[in-house]
Amino acid sequence: MSSHREAPAISQDPVADNADTYAFVSPDDPSTVTIITNYVPLEGPPGGPNFFEFGDDVLYSIYVDNDGDALPEIEFQFRFRTTLQNEDTFLYNTGPITSLTDPSWNKRQLYSVSVVRGNGGSILGTDLACPPCNIGPRSTPDYEALAAAAVHSLPGGISVFAGQRNDGFFVDLGAIFDLGDIRELNMAHLIPLATASSIDSLKELNIHTIAIKVPIRMLTRDGSTPTDASAAKAVLGIWGGASRRKVQVRDGYGVRQSGPWVQVSRLGNPLFNEVIVPVGDKDRWNAVDPIDDVGFEKYVNQPELARLLPVLYPGAFPHLAAYTKDRADLHAILLTGIPSGVVPGFQNFTGPNPADMLRLNVAIPPTTSNPNALGLVGGDPAGFPNGRRVFDDIVSIELKAIAGATIPLVDPSYTPDAAVGAVSSYITPKADRYQATFPYLGTPHDGYHTPSS
Repeated sequence: MSSHREAPAISQDPVADNADTYAFVSPDDPSTVTIITNYVPLEGPPGGPNFFEFGDDVLYSIYVDNDGDALPEIEFQFRFRTTLQNEDTFLYNTGPITSLTDPSWNKRQLYSVSVVRGNGGSILGTDLACPPCNIGPRSTPDYEALAAAAVHSLPGGISVFAGQRNDGFFVDLGAIFDLGDIRELNMAHLIPLATASSIDSLKELNIHTIAIKVPIRMLTRDGSTPTDASAAKAVLGIWGGASRRKVQVRDGYGVRQSGPWVQVSRLGNPLFNEVIVPVGDKDRWNAVDPIDDVGFEKYVNQPELARLLPVLYPGAFPHLAAYTKDRADLHAILLTGIPSGVVPGFQNFTGPNPADMLRLNVAIPPTTSNPNALGLVGGDPAGFPNGRRVFDDIVSIELKAIAGATIPLVDPSYTPDAAVGAVSSYITPKADRYQATFPYLGTPHDGYHTPSS
């Protein structure tokens, strides 16, 4: 999965687990960029009586590098606090929740947003309300209205949202971790275990989303809104992270924290720590910053999955099995961005420093008519690896790349195996997975209705 429970330590700390990061030019307002970071992976909708929420003891951050040095010039910080209206009930709510200030809503979360630039910071908003979790038709009868009320406008034309949403990521989780089983590909190669079509394991699950929409001019190095896609200033490096205090002390009243903030989770490119970094280095990867990713280059240059595919699918990937060069294509896609001249009319290069970041060229307009979920691989330069949109088919894109589809971009002598065309997630999400306006992820599933089979 993109980064759902991807490392040993963070799998035990879901409120700090950065499950997905997205960054794209907003399709309904191309003068802005939307950045989304998701936490609390694999939320089952019927989660009472203690429904899912953000961590009051976690510092959530969104980072922006606008000069290609793999260090953040801008950091948006989010802090949450939980309030109880009635300590003498076990219920999350004692009646229908019809507004964000409804007295029947007992347990609420509020948050603050700050921005740090250089050595200085400023508060953008305080006591901003999250919506409740989507409980069911009696408790949250008009959930869409509650979610809409939780979209807050901040100074400078910034919009923010923090709360539960439909998880936009899709993957056949049960199969992919059963020795890389792509059900349809197995069927194509007559492997007896393949008996069914791919299953969208996350289609009934929710996530907790932090989303911010920011004018492009507030993110670029010179305060402009670039229109030249070939310009270096048009490319932003973006990633998310979560931190906890260095010291934790447990006593009869719970956990007390003190000391400086220490990063426990981060995410730039999808599936990087999940699939590229081996288990012995996953916790260390979460703890360091993109500027330190030089130590992880070897895993990109010689990815384990590229060696496994020919073994798992005998005879299907002979060209990939014979390819022993370092994977310069994956190095560009994941660690430096793609330089000009590799893909005609496209670049998202941030310089030679290897760093795992989403790289978004803000001068490339959003594709509003028939966007291709395969992004750049499918001929749509507004999609991954040019940032990441909520509906991009990340599993298919990265599996195709690892299987050799992108090697000819840097090595014209290489011919991809015919089986690369069959490498796919084979999943098409339902239309209600997403919405056309901020925060772009759809209404979360409620806990009352029986999940569809």
